Amino acid sequence: MGVHIIIDGYNLIRASSSLSRAEAVSLEEGRRTLLERVAAYKRVKHWPVTVVYDGGGGGRLSPTSEREKGIQVVYSPAGQTADQVIAGMARRKGERALVVTSDRALAETVEAAGATALSSPEFEERMELAFYLETKGPVAEEEDIEPTLSTKKKGPPKRRPKADRRKAARVSKI
Repeated sequence: MGVHIIIDGYNLIRASSSLSRAEAVSLEEGRRTLLERVAAYKRVKHWPVTVVYDGGGGGRLSPTSEREKGIQVVYSPAGQTADQVIAGMARRKGERALVVTSDRALAETVEAAGATALSSPEFEERMELAFYLETKGPVAEEEDIEPTLSTKKKGPPKRRPKADRRKAARVSKI
């Protein structure tokens, strides 16, 4: 089962210090910088990615969509926010959706629809790691280290709740 990553564009830009510096130059520069970083992430991870922005007052009655660098970019229609568009996408995708946002209300809404929510700073860390792997290559592992076997139990004696285990499994994929 694949994961479809849906990003709350302006939320991620404003949660990131480097992206917000780019946005301070111009709104278009902030969006361009975000798309460059997400494109680098997509080249490493290959998951489908959609970035959703508030469309402003353009007067459109339906969301506009375009593809840029292999990423679907969606602008919300007039009278609708990006959060509403994201919530609708999350309802349609269900468990396959992973929504990147730090907006608590939106995160609760998409999780109620069965999707997984990931905070913007957490996703930014994963984006930076993917960018590093793309430019530097994988880190060499030491092969000479042998694991030591022990009968001593490790970790908590109780399993995490099933919902937490499912969320961790989905997040570990990205």
